[in-house]
Amino acid sequence: MDLTNGRVPPSRRPVIIGILNVTPDSFSDGGRYHDFDDAIEQASRLVEAGADLIDVGGESTRPGAERVPPKKEQGRVLPVIRELIDRGIRVSIDTMNASTAAAALDLGAMLVNDVSGGLADKAMPRLIAESGIDYVAMHWRGHSSSMDKLATYNDVVRDVRNELKHRIAALIVAGVDPAKVILDPGLGFAKTSAHNWQLLGRLRELETLGHRVLIGASRKRFLGELQPEGAPTSDRDPDTATVSALAAESGVWGVRVHDVAATLSALEVWYRWNNGRAPAPLALGGVAATAPTPLYARRGNTPRPAVVAPDKSWSLGSEGQGK
Repeated sequence: MDLTNGRVPPSRRPVIIGILNVTPDSFSDGGRYHDFDDAIEQASRLVEAGADLIDVGGESTRPGAERVPPKKEQGRVLPVIRELIDRGIRVSIDTMNASTAAAALDLGAMLVNDVSGGLADKAMPRLIAESGIDYVAMHWRGHSSSMDKLATYNDVVRDVRNELKHRIAALIVAGVDPAKVILDPGLGFAKTSAHNWQLLGRLRELETLGHRVLIGASRKRFLGELQPEGAPTSDRDPDTATVSALAAESGVWGVRVHDVAATLSALEVWYRWNNGRAPAPLALGGVAATAPTPLYARRGNTPRPAVVAPDKSWSLGSEGQGK
């Protein structure tokens, strides 16, 4: 079995995206990494812990948050992105603004993570089409200042799936390569806790759309409900790691997390659970039994590319995750 240094091979697990908020008002870390040096140090820790990609964001999308002007957002994220890329760290940009995304791509960012799925800035789909970059389109019904009022569904999974389907169609009409689209169900965005759990429990219904799926459950309010009142958001990391492992079992392409080490450990348990490290037991007649095909492979998912060194040739695995 191909294990590198005893850990799950990156090619056999979901992509781990480390969250780096360079905002003064993040819900999860309260602006701890708003300072440039602190941000670079945190990104380095996330990479050392096993992150494949660092997602840099300069606008809080916590419930009730107000919009940040693109110039201010760019002033927060671009110096950090430039430094991380100079250090050979792979970076994605978390933004709803096409101008911010374009500036980040010019510096070498390799993915755009847009919580609005192209709805907040009408110039975003054209940018993605022209750049040919991988693009996370999240399910979105409105800005953070008002999204909690929009959490009304008949069947949340069916409704989110249909709305994502329409979003994919609009992106394709704009010229976006469908193979570049990664879907995010938008946990916590115009969703109640019950909605979030239903989406997680029925992830495979979203995967029938034929696109890679990213899950961003890390430290969100619905996980906080599992903790004592007043517990710090970091106490939600073990629950986040559990969600990551269960999402991997459902075949997701990636997970976006604050605590990379905890998620990587949970994914290692998941990987060994499904594959096992011990030699195959003897079958009747003394012939070694053939190890069962891992559930992950049986679902038709292609192996993810191994992450070895930060170079321009690294792929995000757009070749048919979930198809």
